[in-house]
Amino acid sequence: MSSNLHAAHAWTDFPVDSRDHEIRATQAIPRESQWRRIDRTPEQASEGITISRWDDLRSTSSHEMTTPEDRYFVGIALKTTRAKLTRNGRIIFEGTMPAGSLYVTAPSQPLSAQFQAPCAFLHVHISRDHLPHADGLNDLVLLRDPLAAELAKALIELGDATDRQFTRCIGQTLAMHLTRIELPRVKVNALPKWRLRRVEQYIADHFDRCISLSELANVAGLSRMHFAAQFRAATGYRPREYLLTQRVEHAKALLATTEQPLAEIALAVGFSTQAHFSTVFKRISGQSPARWRLANAGGQLEAEARPRRRALPDRDWIASAAA
Repeated sequence: MSSNLHAAHAWTDFPVDSRDHEIRATQAIPRESQWRRIDRTPEQASEGITISRWDDLRSTSSHEMTTPEDRYFVGIALKTTRAKLTRNGRIIFEGTMPAGSLYVTAPSQPLSAQFQAPCAFLHVHISRDHLPHADGLNDLVLLRDPLAAELAKALIELGDATDRQFTRCIGQTLAMHLTRIELPRVKVNALPKWRLRRVEQYIADHFDRCISLSELANVAGLSRMHFAAQFRAATGYRPREYLLTQRVEHAKALLATTEQPLAEIALAVGFSTQAHFSTVFKRISGQSPARWRLANAGGQLEAEARPRRRALPDRDWIASAAA
């Protein structure tokens, strides 16, 4: 699978505002009254691919569902959220899920989801017949998938003008995309915990200044190439992404508990400009610093010691063997 990351616009949230949940469901893309549950007409039930939409404006929510025995379930994030996906007590994914992210659950598999932010998803229900050789797709999480983002965007932009035939074509294209995903062939060993603790502590102590990959590799006692791969296998983050997430967490504490101007906070947590700070903050948290402050002003938030870890092998995807 190509991990083409040049489509930068695919990483931004789709237009989803506070009125979305009030919009009447269209015939082609019905709204779900409960997570992953739709009332299909007899005609829809016989279709190989159906698409529905789920929106939840709550700051936290929990859901459980088992995929039907004859269908794969695919979720495409329409806006950035924080999610934890588990099955039978095993964590499949935990962390920030950007707009355009895609995750797959195989037939007859239970899935529990916890969201720590408002969320909006397109849910695609695909018959086994369209994915005949897709055993390895169970628990696949593909972050920032350009094609999935573009397909979702095409449906959202049409809105009420979307018809059933167009929706079916989008679903078929997505199914073909999934059959061509290359699953991992080489397993990278995770960074040993004692090395990881040294690196995490070093970042926590120096997050407010520029830290190079070579510097972190030296702290871990590895070459840059081996360190970067093992660090990501252990945490789910590239070293640079982990550092930025650490800065954002400290910025949240300042935003919630002080009245410092955004420019001062940006400099305090290691960004050279307010513009760069705002861009990174929105990408990671899903909101601009100003909006986040309005929603959390006066809180007693403390910066996390480190970002939550997430399982994330190379090329922005996760592939776990079916349990």
